Formats: sequence, structure tokens, C-alpha cells
Amino acid sequence: MIVEWSTDASVASPQGDAVCLIISEAQAQGEGLPADWAGRIRLLSAAGLFSGKQGQVYVLPVMEQPEQSMVILAGSGKGQIGVHELRQLMAQTARAAYRLKAAALVVQIPAALGGLTGALKAEQAGQAIAEGLVLGSYRRRQYKLEQAAYPGLETVRLHIGRKSEAAEEEAWRQGVKRGQAFGEATNLARDLTNRPGNLLVPSGLAMAAIEIAERHGLPAEVLDERELALKGMGGLLAVGSGSVNPPRMIVIRYQGTNEWENAVGIVGKGVTFDTGGISLKRAPGMESMFSDMAGAAAVLAVMEALGQLRPKVNVVMLIPAAENMPAANAFKPGDIITTLSGRTIEIINTDAEGRIILGDALTYAREWGVQRIIDVATLTGAVVSILGDVATGAVSNDPAFLEEILAASRLSGEQIWPLPVYPEFRELLTSEVADLRNAAGRYGAASAAGLFIGEFAEGLPWVHLDIAGTAFLSAERGVNPKGATGVMVRTLLEYLLRSAVEPDNRSSEA
Repeated sequence: MIVEWSTDASVASPQGDAVCLIISEAQAQGEGLPADWAGRIRLLSAAGLFSGKQGQVYVLPVMEQPEQSMVILAGSGKGQIGVHELRQLMAQTARAAYRLKAAALVVQIPAALGGLTGALKAEQAGQAIAEGLVLGSYRRRQYKLEQAAYPGLETVRLHIGRKSEAAEEEAWRQGVKRGQAFGEATNLARDLTNRPGNLLVPSGLAMAAIEIAERHGLPAEVLDERELALKGMGGLLAVGSGSVNPPRMIVIRYQGTNEWENAVGIVGKGVTFDTGGISLKRAPGMESMFSDMAGAAAVLAVMEALGQLRPKVNVVMLIPAAENMPAANAFKPGDIITTLSGRTIEIINTDAEGRIILGDALTYAREWGVQRIIDVATLTGAVVSILGDVATGAVSNDPAFLEEILAASRLSGEQIWPLPVYPEFRELLTSEVADLRNAAGRYGAASAAGLFIGEFAEGLPWVHLDIAGTAFLSAERGVNPKGATGVMVRTLLEYLLRSAVEPDNRSSEA
């Protein structure tokens, strides 16, 4: 989908298959609207069909001339709306356009933008609008014999019917570009996460990464099982040992500055299917375990957006990819394995596999010279018990670094809640025969699992994001569809882009 920005005071309403009008509650009563619209919308309000309430969307048929565009009324509420409300409203608009099978959509931006968005700058508004439209246009791929002929929205034009200063024009265009990149990256993560386990194995995930790297001219490497053994990545090899699809370590490097310094490592758990291994999961719910690589999908999507936006930041992306399967040669409870760091792990539960492969990845990230690390993983069922599917859990060894991630999440609208990191949680990982045990029991499991990963950061500033609840939804909510959400893509991008500019130039939080 292509999102364009245009200003043309001579064109009152450019044509598309559908036109979106943003209407406040006051306008729904007829205030400030042209006479031909005021009466019709006032009747809708009187009938209880459309009142301009925030987030309300109504499709208004144009019956006098059937060849005219369909009109989507989008309610902005009583007063000014913020970036999250604007993003959500545009997602709802995109879904309405999808139901209309529109190929081209026009969104009429109010000439008095300040009356709608208040303190939001043009760039922020442009990003929120474009981001919401792209996120709302997402549809999960179908594998049916008969495919729908309608491919979805192809173009969206954001139109404001007045002349703009050159600086404002450029701000809008930059905001739209950024919003489209954020939205498309999130949709890429959704696509990868939604892909069935038989159609995306570790080598397939590596191929997807190489395609992204080649598209943007980024250096990349993939370590196969022989190279993993030579490196000593015993954690990743153990987890992947029971599968006919061998594990891979995937690396992409993005250099946005002249000198390779202050590099950020972003690590995503890439378990392409998780049976639990010898500690087999229960059958109900296992059918969605192809989504256990949602962390990998998120960091891959971040690299796609960095390749498009080219910010002045240095990033190393790492994905430890494996299938966790039961087999005669699978790793077992009671095994002792040696990781790349030299640390040994006593295996208590083979279904606690994500933290093991992430340990090897964090050690390898240090070899790439990163100065701080963020890992994203569908790590524990325990975090779902705490936060449901509403918020991502965070564990960190650096409160200042964590606050930077939280600030980015407040811009993206992706909710994160910090989990406690008391020493008692770390003590749960103590083993009598190894450096660590990989499972600590039911209580405090989300914090303990995060702290297990943190051992391999070895003092570097580090944040762990447990997306087990937020990566895959059972029903549509907000800007997210049913199924894969692509969660944390936009938060990571907000953080990386904010860290790429001088603090005085950073946009204010909305």
C-alpha cells in the first residue's frame, strides 16, 4: 500500500473509491460543516447511527450518484485527540475501506489541524495517520483453494485543502514516510509470525533474513550446525538437536554512522515451532506454537525499517533459530550443556528452551562489540498470568536504559510493565551441579527467566521484553488484528530513531 501526502486548495475533495471525513461530536450536530453535509450528518446523529464519538466509524452511502465515492465518517470525539487515538482512528478507517473493497482511499485532513490534534506537530500527525492506515489494512494470509479477488487497499492519499508552507509540507511528508515504514515493518513481522511451522523452519527464517539484508545492502551471516559446533554454541545446538531441521544463528549488521561505535544489539527468540521437547506441552494450544518466533520476526522487521529510513545509529541483529522437538537425540531433563560463554546449564525442563538459545545469542552479540542489548522473546507463560495479553513484561539490569525503552513504548502505544528483579529471583536459578538451572518452578517464573538471560549480558546494559502474551491475540483489539501483532517493532524503532538524533531534536512524547 502506498500512502501519499498532497495539498491542493483548488480541489475540495479528490476522488477515490472511498473518502474519509474526520468529524467531531460538535460537527455531527451540524457545526462548521458545509450545508450539504451538515443536514445529512445531523440526521445520522439524531437516529443514533453516528455521533462523532471518538473512534466511531460509519459508512455513508452516496445514493444520488452511485458512481461517486463512498464516504467513511470517522469520529474524533469532543476535543483534541492524541497520537494514539489518531492512529487507532485511522486503523478503523482502513478496516472500513477494506469492507468496502476500496482500492483507493482519500483521507481529508481538516484544514484547521490544530483543532483536531492540538499540540501534535505535523510530522507526528503524519506518522500516526500513515501508521494507523497501514496497520489497519493488514490481513492474515489465507491458504484456501479459492482466494479472494480483492487484494486490499492499494493507495491512500492524505489531502488537506489549503496551501501549506514548505516546512510544513516537508514535515508531513517525513511523518508519512516514517509512519508507513513503521506500519509495513510491523505487518512484515505479523506475516512471518503467522506463517505455519511447516512453511517456516530455521533455514527458512535465515533465508528471509538474507532477503532483507540483500534488499538494503546490509552485511549478514548465517551459522549452520557445523559452524555452531565449531563456535561452541552448545545451548542453541542442544535445543535444536531433536529436529530434522537444524538450528541456525542469524546476524544482520546495520551501520548508520561513520564509526562503528555505540552499537545496539537486538536479539529475537527464533523457535520456529515449540513442542516443549521431551517435556512435551499439552495438546490444546500447541497448534499456535509456530508463533514462538515472534521475537525473531520483530527484530527482522526492525532491520527492514532501518534499511528504508537509514537513521544514524549502529545495530546488530541476532536470531538464534531452532525447532524444539522430541526425538531420540533430543536434549533431556537432567542434561548438562555448555554454552558459548562457557557457563554450564542444568536442564530441568526442555520447555524452558528460549532462555537457553538467547544466552548463546547474547554472548555472540558481545563478540560483535555491542554496548547495550535488547532481547525480545515469547518467553514464559508466567508473564501471561501476570499481565494477560495486554502488556509486555520487562526485566532489566539498568533502570536508565529501561526508562528509555518505556519512553519509546509510550510513543508507540505498545504497553510495557517492568517486572521485579530482586536477588531472590536470581537465587531460584542456582544449581548444585552447574552454573545455572534453566527452570525455577512456578513462582516468580517470569522474573527468574528474564534474569537467566541477563546472566549472559555480563554487565552490559540490557533489557528483556517478554511478549508471550502480546505477540498473538485471540481477537482483534486496537490497531492489532487477530493472530500475530508484530508487537515491539514500533517500540524498538522509536527507541533506535530517538537515540539516533541529538536529545534537543527529539520529538516530545504525546
